[in-house]
Amino acid sequence: MTATYCDHCGDPLNGGDHGGCRMARAMEPPRYCPECRRRMVVQVTPGGWTADCSRHGRRTG
Repeated sequence: MTATYCDHCGDPLNGGDHGGCRMARAMEPPRYCPECRRRMVVQVTPGGWTADCSRHGRRTG
């Protein structure tokens, strides 16, 4: 997997400062697929989270 996009804001990783996104991701699941920038379906449970991209599958945390 090669991350091209920020999984928090969806913007290209080389397009600016994502320090705020990294801080937010410490407490939140990803919202965008880092490979294709599609919005993911996210489910948060007491034990963690799952995020599903229609093209690249499931991520868990």
